[in-house]
Amino acid sequence: MRHKKAGRQFGRDTSSRRAMLRNLTANLITHERIETTDAKAKELRRVAERLISKAMRLGKVAYTAQSELSAADKARRLHAERLVAAYVPRFGVKADGTKVDVVEKVMLDLSKRFEGRPGGYTRIIKLGNRRGDNAPMVYIEFIDAAAVTDKQAPEEPAAAVTAEPTSAASASSESASTASSGETASNE
Repeated sequence: MRHKKAGRQFGRDTSSRRAMLRNLTANLITHERIETTDAKAKELRRVAERLISKAMRLGKVAYTAQSELSAADKARRLHAERLVAAYVPRFGVKADGTKVDVVEKVMLDLSKRFEGRPGGYTRIIKLGNRRGDNAPMVYIEFIDAAAVTDKQAPEEPAAAVTAEPTSAASASSESASTASSGETASNE
């Protein structure tokens, strides 16, 4: 019985499973959105969110320039960077071939982006089943504050668009009422 055994095994030994999760984590941080199976995404979410939380514990120290930090803050930041670097490879490669410093991205970009958020940095979007083996496939991506504002921005122009036809409708109704009053005046 597997009572109180957290995590998934994926039919792999410990080193293979750990290597797979490290690479998935590095790819998620590098690309910010990856496609994988549902079970791997759920396990990856645990790992990625813990790494970001380690960086976020520093607060503003995580993304402040090194020259502006005190000696104690530099030591705290170095320790947090080493904790993150102990789990993920230092560099990731994007699709266009550019190198990305994964640890720096966690410390400078992601910790600042999710500042004030108490967890839940990723979302899983279900895609359907894979054709070959019918495995449930998903996108796992970082929740982005800019995406929330982008979704709110189209609502404002939509309200303006609905306001224009109303004014046009009222203008046409006014002209119709004027025309009808003109007809009644001429009929009298």
